[in-house]
Amino acid sequence: MILDPALMGYYERGGELTRLRQGRGRLEYWRTRDVLRRTLPPAPARVLDVGGGTGVHAEWLAAEGYDVELIDPVPLHVEEAGKLPGVRAGLGDARALPVPDGQADVVLLLGPLYHLPERADRVRALTEARRAARPGGLVVAACISRYACLHDSVYLGTFAAQPSRIADYRSLETGVIISSKEGGFRGYGHHPDEILTEFADAGLPEPRRYGLEGAFWLYGDVDAWLDDDERRELLLDAARRMECEPSLLGVSGHLLAVSSA
Repeated sequence: MILDPALMGYYERGGELTRLRQGRGRLEYWRTRDVLRRTLPPAPARVLDVGGGTGVHAEWLAAEGYDVELIDPVPLHVEEAGKLPGVRAGLGDARALPVPDGQADVVLLLGPLYHLPERADRVRALTEARRAARPGGLVVAACISRYACLHDSVYLGTFAAQPSRIADYRSLETGVIISSKEGGFRGYGHHPDEILTEFADAGLPEPRRYGLEGAFWLYGDVDAWLDDDERRELLLDAARRMECEPSLLGVSGHLLAVSSA
């Protein structure tokens, strides 16, 4: 299967090489890590990291003793991930995984769902994840919130420009994310309840949904909290206490859904 050429170009230009390692992106990173540490089976469980990019999560999982295989459609990502200790990396598409049935204790989809604008493709990716997981294994998927683009646009100040507003309103109405900047990000934003129906259509039990950043990613001083180790732990604890509150899921920039195969 072929990845959208515009999306492939975005990643081949290094569009997200450092996003989770700097600025507000660190909140998503630390919160994803926090939820995974509380939900994954103990090492050395087998983890299939689908769409794992350059291995930002594969790296720490392997360091903690997990048996990690990363699959990604972008050659640059596979090349970088393959350099990480304990990480096996290869090319592949979330909609047609090059792995046998029941191979993994955990299948991570921490990127594929928000890069597939067609619902049928998202359900197919979830179905493939279920196939690749052993019976009773975990399927964990990340989603961008339907409201994230508009929130982010106001935070950054780009909402004042008409092209940005047009793109933000389109994503709000349809879920389809197309950046107003040439060569910018493309993706899909889920309504929190949409996640439930897509998991169901893939034959998966209802997932537990976690709001990763809560509203904290929109706070002007969030970087200062993340820069300080002690304050960061306080921020993570605050987010943890509200992470599954249904009325707050949509305000989070990203959601994590955890189900069993």
